[in-house]
Amino acid sequence: MSLPPGVTVRALLDSHPEAFGLPLELLAGADGLDRVIASPYIQKTGLALAGFHEYLKPGRVLIFGESEVRYLESLEAAGRITSLRLALTLDFPCVLITGGFTAPPELVTEAERARLPLLRTAIATPTAIAKLGSILEDSLAERVMMHAVLMDILGLGVLIAGESGIGKSECALDLIVRGHRLVADDTVEMRRRQETILIGACPELTQHHMELRGLGVINIKELFGIASTRSSKRVELMVRLERWDPAREYERLGLDDEFFEILRLRVPLIRMPVAPGRNIAILVEVAARNQLLRQRGHHSARAFADRLEASLREQAAPSPDEEDEDIESGGAR
Repeated sequence: MSLPPGVTVRALLDSHPEAFGLPLELLAGADGLDRVIASPYIQKTGLALAGFHEYLKPGRVLIFGESEVRYLESLEAAGRITSLRLALTLDFPCVLITGGFTAPPELVTEAERARLPLLRTAIATPTAIAKLGSILEDSLAERVMMHAVLMDILGLGVLIAGESGIGKSECALDLIVRGHRLVADDTVEMRRRQETILIGACPELTQHHMELRGLGVINIKELFGIASTRSSKRVELMVRLERWDPAREYERLGLDDEFFEILRLRVPLIRMPVAPGRNIAILVEVAARNQLLRQRGHHSARAFADRLEASLREQAAPSPDEEDEDIESGGAR
């Protein structure tokens, strides 16, 4: 189930941006807090106040820095109103004044009239743009919900998938006992950041919790301590648990790489047969260790295949003594 990107101004204020070093103050336009921010890119006003507003993009936060505030202060009251109405004709979600500058009265009035949230921060413009862009990039990232378990194994984000009842949570619990960390059980919220990064997180309602048949819902953080969980992790490997099928041929060497696509990003995939007597948790941990080696350029299966092929070539090649005998006998046997 894919979730459409978008965040309201109200949600931005409720997300405690001050925790990221960006305190925000609402000056006007409270009736427009449900306006939606549709882009993580910040819009600099530039020459829009002078009438060149063709390049302003709707859906972006509009920044008023020192140059914009000083320009407005240089105008007469009537000129400020005209300039502001021209600049605010597009559907902006909100206006942010940076540097802690005092908002001109006409800007407050026009924001109230247009029901456009007017925000202010004491942070300087370059820093405010960087911090706000980072917050919005995370909030607006494309998302999808997956039925799986996400673990942090030796620093590698491993997504454990499979049909219901196959033992994903039991495998995760065994891994937690072995010292690894739970990110999410049963439901994983996947989001794509930038072009190549896939982040998995746990919905707030089920954070730190795990459901085990026969035991019910348990709190991993309370049982195993704070070091046994984390809130999110980059996904770099997917292990799909499958019921053992005697009629099926399974990969024996591991030479062929397989991938699973999530949000148009390919994640390395390992199919793990589940059968009585197999310790799935240890196998998943070994798969994570092997993937870490691959990321460092060492592919064990291919290295073994290369050594085997070299050995077979050496055995097939005639020895120097055999070549001398062929020459002496003229090639006759």
